[in-house]
Amino acid sequence: QVQLVESGGGLVQPGGSLRLSCAASGFTFSMHGMSWYRQAPEKERELVAVISNTGGNINYADSVKGRFTISRDNSKNTMYLQMNSLKPEDTAVYYCRWAKYWGKGTLVTVSS
Repeated sequence: QVQLVESGGGLVQPGGSLRLSCAASGFTFSMHGMSWYRQAPEKERELVAVISNTGGNINYADSVKGRFTISRDNSKNTMYLQMNSLKPEDTAVYYCRWAKYWGKGTLVTVSS
């Protein structure tokens, strides 16, 4: 069955960096686009970044452009989200998604 497992979250100070990973299994990863979402406390889930199956097409939410980088390694069935210059408003649970499938999320807390 399809599994999406996020990792890499944690507590970081403002201005710091984290790299999230999403390990995928149960489908042909290299043939499908993937995405990262996040949900902050008491807010709706929002799209953060999208990457095509080859990595050739990428889009970001305006709020993270220039700070976050989405990437993937099809040989490892893994997608990444490099997050730099983190702000307190980036605090959220971060989820990876493929089609109707979601991971359980990883918590990112940006606080001093």
